[in-house]
Amino acid sequence: MKLIVGLGNPGLKYLKNLHNLGFMAVELLAEKHGVTFNKKGFKGVYGEKNIGGEKIIFLKPQTFMNLSGDCVQEISAFYKIAPQDILVIYDDLDIAIGAVRIRANGSAGTHNGMRSIVSRLSSTDFPRVRIGTKPEVDYEIIDYVLSDIRKEDEPRFRHSVNVAVDAADAFIKGMGIERVMCQFNSKGV
Repeated sequence: MKLIVGLGNPGLKYLKNLHNLGFMAVELLAEKHGVTFNKKGFKGVYGEKNIGGEKIIFLKPQTFMNLSGDCVQEISAFYKIAPQDILVIYDDLDIAIGAVRIRANGSAGTHNGMRSIVSRLSSTDFPRVRIGTKPEVDYEIIDYVLSDIRKEDEPRFRHSVNVAVDAADAFIKGMGIERVMCQFNSKGV
């Protein structure tokens, strides 16, 4: 069993925010597999499907970003999903716009949603797909991540979300995380 988590904030107000790139990616990935987010529980919305003989859960925490770990911990504990079978997709201020970085494990960095997950799982040993959002000018961080994607940046974000989806799809289909990293890590467009 695998758990694919997209991070973001619930509600129409945040729909096109940079901080919702994880939601955008997991929604696109779920759509690709004909999965809808038709279940509520564990402080999130989720859908599931057997793919290649394995149950895959697609999850969007509804706790708001800073408490994402509450949702991820509850559902992973209920289904007994090991950290290495949890893939988290999220925005990352330390990576250039349009770039995607996949890692097998690591620290939470400056991302509060990831800090929450690391804290609640008591582990950094889970793979992640980071979608770059590094600002090109100085901003207040909270204002920047809660701002909508600028029209001129849409093509680069569309590209990086698609790369993130392809990477997550390869992971779902059994490609090892090291191979996923080699194939899908990108510097952007």
